Amino acid sequence: MKILTDLHTHTMVSHHVFSTLMENIEFGKAQGIELIAMTDHAPAIPDGAHEWHFLNSRNLPSVVNGVKLLKGAEVNILGKSGEIDLKGFALECLDLIIASIHNPTYADRDAEDHTETWLNVMENPFVDILGHPGRDNYYFDIEAVTKKAKEKNICIELNEHTLVKSQKSDDFCREIALACKRNGTKVVINSDAHFCTEVGVYEKVPKMLEEIDFPEELIMNTNASRFIKYLEEKRNKKYNF
Repeated sequence: MKILTDLHTHTMVSHHVFSTLMENIEFGKAQGIELIAMTDHAPAIPDGAHEWHFLNSRNLPSVVNGVKLLKGAEVNILGKSGEIDLKGFALECLDLIIASIHNPTYADRDAEDHTETWLNVMENPFVDILGHPGRDNYYFDIEAVTKKAKEKNICIELNEHTLVKSQKSDDFCREIALACKRNGTKVVINSDAHFCTEVGVYEKVPKMLEEIDFPEELIMNTNASRFIKYLEEKRNKKYNF
């Protein structure tokens, strides 16, 4: 299984990240990547990017050295109401939104609260992807969330970073993938790169999906044209590259 896009990458705008946008693009290009999304951490996380970073990203080119570029954000979910830390025009400026739970911006509760959180954030029309839901410290009702994601045409992220953390995370990610297969829920495979040599490098997620005979038609980012078509249909807008 070959994945020719990476929709979840970070740059040195956040101090806990170690590569520039250009370094990410160049390394991704060397791996055959056709499309990269720059999805820096939104402002609520301690070293997240300022809102101006996201507002100004619309001035970046759509193609850099032959690699298509989506300007996005990994927004922080702030509580079980589904509130996120970018709003209004900042969201309108961006091509892609990943919504994630992060420890510094979300008080840990229980699986019932985590489920309510995911269900509520999917009511936001700007949310395209649920970020790294397979982290084993945030269990939730997998059936309810994957069925709602299908209903809302939102992708569940299968995150390469998550699968290298622990066996518990591996097992939880597998359960999520099986539920997506069972319910016909769309997924994306992403690196969550915090250093350029991680961009477009997928080892554990494709192997897991092959083991469970996951249908390739549910993987929305196997190549650039497939993901762009999905995003255009979901957002009812045209992306020009």
